Amino acid sequence: MEMVPSEENQFVPKEGLFWSCRQSVIDEIKRISQIHNAAEEPRVLCIIQDTTRARTVNERLTLNLPASTTLSKLYEDVAHKAGYVNGSFDLTWGNTQNMAPLEHNSEMSLSDSSFEPDGKKNFLQLTDKDGEQPQIASDESGTADSSGLDDSSQERFIGPLQRDGSAGGSGDYSPSYSYSSILSKSETGYVGLVNQAMTCYLNSLLQTLFMTPEFRNALYNWEFEESEEDPVTSIPYQLQRLFVLLQTSKKRAIETTDVTRSFGWDSSEAWQQHDVQELCRVMFDALEQKWKQTEQADLINQLYQGKLKDYVRCLECGYESWRIDTYLDIPLVIRPFGASQAYGSVEEALQAFIQPETLDGPNQYFCERCKKKCDARKGLRFLHFPYLLTLQLKRFDFDYTTMHRIKLNDRMTFPEELDMSPFIDVEDEKSPQTESCTDSGAENEGSCHSDQMSNDFSTDDCVDEGICLDSTSSTERALKPKSLLTFELFSVMVHSGSAAGGHYYAYIKSFSDGQWYSFNDQHVSKITQDDIRKTYGGSSGSRGYYSSAFASSTNAYMLIYRLKDPSRNSRFLAVEDFPEHIKSLVQKEKESEEQEKRQREIERNTCKIKLFCVHPLKMMMESKLEVHKDKTLREATEMAYKLMELEGVVTLDCCRLVKYDEFHEYLERSYEGEEDTPMGLLLGGVKSSYMFDLLLETRRSDQVFQPYKPGEVMVKVHVVDLKTETIALPISVRAYLNQSITEFKQLIAQATGLSAETMRVVLERCYNDLRLLNVPNKTLKAEGFFRSNKVFVESSVLTDHQVPFTDSLLWKLLDRHGNTIRLLVLLPEQSPGTLASRTLCQKAGEDSDGPFEGLKGNRKSVEAILEESTEKLKNLSLQLQQGSSASDSQKSSDTSDFEHIESPTQEADSNSSLCVAADSRELENRISGSSDTENQFVCEERSDSEVNNDRSTSSVDSDILSSSHSSDTLCNADSGPIQLANGLDSHSITSSRRSKAHEGKKETWDTAEEDSGTDSEYDDNGKSKAEAQYLYFRAEPYSQDDASWDTHKCLVVHVDKRITLAAFKQNLEPYVGVPSSQFKVFRVYANNQEFESVRLNETLSSFSDDNKITIRLGRALKKGEYRVKVFQLLVNEPEPCKFLVDTVFAKGMTVRQSKEELLPQLKEQCKLDLSIDRVRLRKKTWKNPGTVFLDYHVYEEDISISSNWEVFLEVLDDSEKMKSMSQLAILTRKWNPATMKLGPFQEAILESSSVEELKEKLSEMSDIPLENLEFAKGRGTFPCDISVLEIHQDLDWNPKVSTLNVWPLYICDDGAVVFYRDSRDEPLELSEDERNELMKKESSRLLKTGHRVSYSPRKEKALKIYLDGGPVRDPGQD
Repeated sequence: MEMVPSEENQFVPKEGLFWSCRQSVIDEIKRISQIHNAAEEPRVLCIIQDTTRARTVNERLTLNLPASTTLSKLYEDVAHKAGYVNGSFDLTWGNTQNMAPLEHNSEMSLSDSSFEPDGKKNFLQLTDKDGEQPQIASDESGTADSSGLDDSSQERFIGPLQRDGSAGGSGDYSPSYSYSSILSKSETGYVGLVNQAMTCYLNSLLQTLFMTPEFRNALYNWEFEESEEDPVTSIPYQLQRLFVLLQTSKKRAIETTDVTRSFGWDSSEAWQQHDVQELCRVMFDALEQKWKQTEQADLINQLYQGKLKDYVRCLECGYESWRIDTYLDIPLVIRPFGASQAYGSVEEALQAFIQPETLDGPNQYFCERCKKKCDARKGLRFLHFPYLLTLQLKRFDFDYTTMHRIKLNDRMTFPEELDMSPFIDVEDEKSPQTESCTDSGAENEGSCHSDQMSNDFSTDDCVDEGICLDSTSSTERALKPKSLLTFELFSVMVHSGSAAGGHYYAYIKSFSDGQWYSFNDQHVSKITQDDIRKTYGGSSGSRGYYSSAFASSTNAYMLIYRLKDPSRNSRFLAVEDFPEHIKSLVQKEKESEEQEKRQREIERNTCKIKLFCVHPLKMMMESKLEVHKDKTLREATEMAYKLMELEGVVTLDCCRLVKYDEFHEYLERSYEGEEDTPMGLLLGGVKSSYMFDLLLETRRSDQVFQPYKPGEVMVKVHVVDLKTETIALPISVRAYLNQSITEFKQLIAQATGLSAETMRVVLERCYNDLRLLNVPNKTLKAEGFFRSNKVFVESSVLTDHQVPFTDSLLWKLLDRHGNTIRLLVLLPEQSPGTLASRTLCQKAGEDSDGPFEGLKGNRKSVEAILEESTEKLKNLSLQLQQGSSASDSQKSSDTSDFEHIESPTQEADSNSSLCVAADSRELENRISGSSDTENQFVCEERSDSEVNNDRSTSSVDSDILSSSHSSDTLCNADSGPIQLANGLDSHSITSSRRSKAHEGKKETWDTAEEDSGTDSEYDDNGKSKAEAQYLYFRAEPYSQDDASWDTHKCLVVHVDKRITLAAFKQNLEPYVGVPSSQFKVFRVYANNQEFESVRLNETLSSFSDDNKITIRLGRALKKGEYRVKVFQLLVNEPEPCKFLVDTVFAKGMTVRQSKEELLPQLKEQCKLDLSIDRVRLRKKTWKNPGTVFLDYHVYEEDISISSNWEVFLEVLDDSEKMKSMSQLAILTRKWNPATMKLGPFQEAILESSSVEELKEKLSEMSDIPLENLEFAKGRGTFPCDISVLEIHQDLDWNPKVSTLNVWPLYICDDGAVVFYRDSRDEPLELSEDERNELMKKESSRLLKTGHRVSYSPRKEKALKIYLDGGPVRDPGQD
């Protein structure tokens, strides 16, 4: 047989090769056919996030599967891709955390399981199953993907997790993670700690203590006595619980809130970052206090405390004085003060720590033996190293150039094993040395955590070096061989960030297996020696001065070593070796964790949906129904029945749950015959949110529930009665979109009893958009019906059917209904009204009937309100009425510009309307005829500042009252409005309905009016703009209880919101009792803030129902006028700014003219009798006095003025000395250091900006010789308060400048504050008690005035652990 070589270079039979090739071709054809068929099928793109492991939480698996793929096949593909055993994990939708997992064995295709095909992304999460972590498939099984998840197959970044996944970074943050990712333990076997907010520093320390066998075992041996202490506030007990959970919990990460609560911390502490070394000190102190009188009383000292000698040795006689100090950690300097290079290693920094310095020259030491000052050597010497050696690398420093804290990122290496024997015996102390040494030792003096133990002086050491001084040891002191001073590194606390903030995490070596791990909050992962070397800091290249600026900000901050001593080195207690009380605690925590797991399982299977109910007694109620997915509809209804508190109101059989759409107020469907169906099936599964709600519907016992079928639409039908001009409450009717209008009318006729033949149906498609449905065969869908609809129906025999719809009474009534708003109007305290006007209104309304009977009654009620006015204004009103002439009455009766149309109720309403207009114009004409009217009512109101006590009160602008300067508002239309019986005019229509009926002229702004911040109430001919405007307006007394409003002074006004402010004010005239030009309208916002509405040509379109309005007496502004708030400047009073009055300044008025008008007002309102030559007005900028206004200055020409302007009035002791703008008015104040007091303010008038002139003025005022006078500019806002303890050294005294308008003075305007003093005066010497007492007084004084106290505590909150469970707040503390 002929043989041919194969691909493997082996010879095979030639015939076998033929058949092999043939089979390969067939397989290839099949494969191509499958690919072709698959290409025609839609595909589903699945993106899966693995949340079960810390190192995979930021990775995504991508699968592009045919839409026919089953869910069971999806699980197989994901298991293969992720390298997990199929069935050991769940898949859930990624856009929610609470959704139930997809079915494992379901044969349902992806397209039938709500997966979206055609390239749309379907996000899924791979989560733990039943709280257990997925099982990793073995390599032999062949299920691990080549891109798998094994540590050896993929290089991963270890360290602080970044927001964007990049390496490096700074800032304190909690890495993002899903809740499911912390439910099971990491594959490392260790449990992480959840970062509360900024508690990474706490997590790092707690994990280090937990990984310290000696500390953990000792903590376990301590037994908590619940009878002696509250477990919530017991720090050791909460640490014990935490350690038990870290050792036995199956979770990935656990909370530390119980531990921090035992510290006495509240939630705000979680947002305060602290130094991990500071926390270590404070926590050890707290534990020592809590462990007093127990076996663990000396635990901290046994493990962490070392001893060192602080000595000074005379270089002449060798005499040495010393003391022994203790320490818990050794602070190592990174870069010596003033040096350009940093230490390169820990050993180098340790050597510098004990290097002595020479005291010579002025720093010589007084030797007790020599009895004189001698050169000496000062230094530190280690006597005993602790079992657990803590080294703090002092990376945080202070830059005296920039005066800011900085972080030193220089490179500093540290060994894995540190030999401390070289640092016990530094030098031969018997041979005096005189060489100069570094000052590192001096710099670190006092840096250790030390307690002075003795101050003995001797010629030789009383303690041999290297001897353990542990007093609790049972063995006698023995010399520790230097070979046993080897320490092994097991914890590196890393800081990533800057001095302003950052992130802490820890690299810790396990003493169980020798493996290093990264404990980064809730994430625990293995690391290598390369990761540890990366924490040395620095960068490649030379170690120059600026090297740290370009170095990595991630570096080691604290190192913890353990002494290598087999006789003392402990191992962790195994679970079976736990003490009995710890075993009980383990069991307790296990049960708690199981209960939490069961609760989570219940939560995962609980449907949570909004529930509504129209309660027969409480109206609409809203709640949330939480029901297990396996509960039936009948059981869910019973739960909703109890939740809505219907027991005793209706019976359970009179209630049912229906599908409801709250947004459209639409009942989608009812569930007849499905009472035993599980809720999970009815609601479409367990979801975090639903696109619909449930409504618990109730009925009376004699009613029957109406079935709601899917596809129906709900229609709210309002019946309109044209005779009474009323619109009834809605009746719900359900219809189908394919019904015709004729069929729909028949349906409404059955529900309402109206005649279908004469029925008119009007659909409100959107707000105030009305459409008459008059095409019989048109369907509801074609007319624009949707889920929930609103219609108005009317069926009468009136001739209103014959006129066009937009001209009909029905349209006008609906238009009024859609545009009328309800306002609450608070009248002023004094509202006189006019007796004649009210009588006229009554007579005009006596013959009226029908719907206006109620209005007549309301008028009488309003009359009762007006009768409560004060005697003063009532007398004024009567005088004005007696002085009125008959011609005025005739004029008022002829002022109506309204045209009339025929209506059954026309006459009565016309009389009422004319009455209101006539009243207003008659009263206005009478008052305007009085010579003193302009200021008649100005003084009768409180100012805006008095009401709000805040300068935020400002003129309302276009943002507050939105303008309607378009064809939507026809109050100023050229054609006269047609007066109707119901108070509507034919032109008050919206643009969507009148575009074809009317082309209105757009209103425009008057430039001068806009500049002045108000609109004139009168046109160029002096005619009131409001006279040509009339829209619906009706007032009635306010009857509801409201504690914040006086109901006797309050009106309820129903008004068309298209009315202008001018017309609205004119309609209010009879109720206020004065013309509209004599009162102001304030809109009340939240927190009772009030803003004046001043733009008279704007409508009320920005108002809504139940908005509040306050009316205040006072003249309204005319064109070119500005409302001004006048404050008195009292420079030597505790409160230098006092509000006086509101007044009005006009464009073109001089300052003297404004003073002439202001002084009588001040005399009447404020009882201030002032001379015009002894008052001045000046600019006010918040509380700062500014430019002095001279009498000849003109507003808007020399002085810029704006709406709600503020100005200071200053009373002078003498006549005005400011005559020219070239002069400068300075406020001066003398500082007396000898008495620690400040003198009163005095004004200095300068002719120029010369410093020399200022000093001459000050010398003249104070009799201080010119050469001894020093001055400084005050800081901050007037009166530039400063503590008397700081003024002498903190201000910039005697600046070296020749003019005032340059740096650092910048005195360019009036009102600057200048302090001055006599350089010969020395500050008063104060004792410590006197200084503290004065500091308290100054702090209290400055806090009351709102000024800064610079000696207050720093902003950073001090780290404290409260042993009594929490801080005690000072009652006097703000």
